[in-house]
Amino acid sequence: MGKKLIFDEKYRVVGVERDRLMLRGVRSGDVVTVMNPEPEMPLTQEEYPVGKLIALTDPSGAPAN
Repeated sequence: MGKKLIFDEKYRVVGVERDRLMLRGVRSGDVVTVMNPEPEMPLTQEEYPVGKLIALTDPSGAPAN
């Protein structure tokens, strides 16, 4: 899956662990694992319930700190 295609896809949450979020592409069916960049703030099922629809954004377009 190319970089552009990852950010063009919508995803459903299929699993949540403290340090990662597992997503499945709605159109492609591809599974993507997103690692938590802030381990001191664990991911939770309350924040990311299974089945929640989300989109990924390209961090290279974000302003620098």
